[in-house]
Amino acid sequence: MLNKKFALLVMTGLFAGAAGAKPTVEETIRKRVEPKLGKDVKIESIKKTPYSGLYEIRAHGDILYTDKQGKYLFFGQVINTKTQRNLTKERVDQINMIKFNELPFEHALKLVKGDGKRMMAIFEDPNCGYCKRFRQTTLKEIDNVTVYTFMYNILSDDSKAKSKNIWCSPDRNKAWDDWMLDNKAAPAAAANCVNPNEKVFELGRKLRIEGTPAIFFVDGSRIPGAIDTKSLEAKFTSLGMPAKPAAAVAAAAPAAVAKK
Repeated sequence: MLNKKFALLVMTGLFAGAAGAKPTVEETIRKRVEPKLGKDVKIESIKKTPYSGLYEIRAHGDILYTDKQGKYLFFGQVINTKTQRNLTKERVDQINMIKFNELPFEHALKLVKGDGKRMMAIFEDPNCGYCKRFRQTTLKEIDNVTVYTFMYNILSDDSKAKSKNIWCSPDRNKAWDDWMLDNKAAPAAAANCVNPNEKVFELGRKLRIEGTPAIFFVDGSRIPGAIDTKSLEAKFTSLGMPAKPAAAVAAAAPAAVAKK
């Protein structure tokens, strides 16, 4: 995330003006603001907003705002006081949308519970305490889902070793559950065992996943962090996939069927 120290620039101005041909608003903003954002931070896009003459700047996965001359920077949330809508959050959610069906599911573990009709993908680090808690509670309680788990190693080198050992196990789904639920480590993998660790890491960086767990849904939306069963069911309901009535659930196929 961009360092909050840039907020100090709000009242100082960023550039003294340049002679020559009149640049476009985008050129002006880019020239005046980008050098102030930090080493190697590039502005990805500049877009005029419908509120108060502000321009939206996307940089390093963040959204910030400026005036048309790029003299001031504004960090924070834009709220519609009439509707109470958080316009900044809505915009961030829109930017972070993915194409769910294009995820490389061959690099993920697959768990099917019940009829498996409700799908989600989770990026988890094997050393992530919140991931373990999410799996021990929410995923244990929820039914009729297909869960794709991408082992996303961002906490330590030990995470990479654990993920490799789990992926190379004869039953990788069981090995994952043994570790996440019971703290039982998988045996060491052969040195030449091929695993998707690096590809998943690159994917996570591309998707700007900065913490685990990160949960993705079929509509392309995401929820960062662990959530409880009620919140997850509410999300599925918003996607038109509510929980089955109790009677239907009782008559469904046995839950928690793991597949490779």
